[in-house]
Amino acid sequence: MIRHAVLFKFKPDFPAVQREAWTAGLDRMRGRIPGLIALTHGPDVIRSERAFDYAIVADFESVADIEVYNTHPLHEPLKEYSFPNSEQILSVDFEIPKDTP
Repeated sequence: MIRHAVLFKFKPDFPAVQREAWTAGLDRMRGRIPGLIALTHGPDVIRSERAFDYAIVADFESVADIEVYNTHPLHEPLKEYSFPNSEQILSVDFEIPKDTP
């Protein structure tokens, strides 16, 4: 299993309406993209100096399933919100044992 984690540092002027549409779009992907086992996301709650604003964590069956996700019609429109409204986006993909909660 592959865990895909993405961190977002948003621009201060990310419009609230667009941000709400983006998070609703994240929720719509659950159970609708082949190979996507689990998807969680949320804003940072501690707000330390080194913290990012938002995180997405998604689990996939395989690396090939991440390729499907990256170009899926439910994922593509979300890039129109996240890329122009982010100062920085970081990601990491790593293998985890299948029995990891």
